Amino acid sequence: MPDHIYNVLFLCTGNSARSILAESILRKDGAGRYQALSAGSTPKGAVHPLALRTLESMDYPVDGMRSKSWLEFAAPNAPVMDFVFTVCDNAAGEACPIWPGQPMTAHWGIEDPAAAEGTDLEKQAAFVTAFRYLKNRIDTFVNLPLRSIDKLSLGTKLREIGRSEGATRSTPKAG
Repeated sequence: MPDHIYNVLFLCTGNSARSILAESILRKDGAGRYQALSAGSTPKGAVHPLALRTLESMDYPVDGMRSKSWLEFAAPNAPVMDFVFTVCDNAAGEACPIWPGQPMTAHWGIEDPAAAEGTDLEKQAAFVTAFRYLKNRIDTFVNLPLRSIDKLSLGTKLREIGRSEGATRSTPKAG
C-alpha cells in the first residue's frame, strides 16, 4: 500500500460523460493508489445514460456517480488535489477555481460522445471510443513512476498523454 493516495480530478463542462468515464476508469484501474473524482464548470445535474451503460458493459463502477460542480472541490474542506485533468476543450479554456495544493495539470481533450448523432448504435460507439481513449491515457498515467520523476519531467509526460490518439487539441492548460 502506498504512503500517499493521489487525488485526481477530471473536469469537463457538464460532468455527464467524459469526466464521468475517466473517474470510473481511474477508480478501478488506480484503486489503492488514486482517489478519482470528477466535476464540471456547469454540471448537467445527471450522468448521461450511455456513459453509465458503457461503464457497466466494460465492468467499471457506476455506484455514486453524479454530475457535480467543480466548486465542491475548491471549498476549504475539499480534498487537496494532486492532479487536475480537463477532458473537454471548453473546460480547458475556462477560468478554473484556485485549487489548493497547486496540483499538476494537463489537458486530455477528446470528442464529446454525448454530442454524437446518428443511430443508437452509432451513439453507443462514440461512448466506447471515448472510453478507449480515456482508458489508454489513464493506463499510461498510472504507470508513470511518480515517486522517482521530477516535476518538470512529469508535467511534460502529462501533456504528452493529452496529445495521444483521439486528442482534440493540445494547447490549453488545465485549471
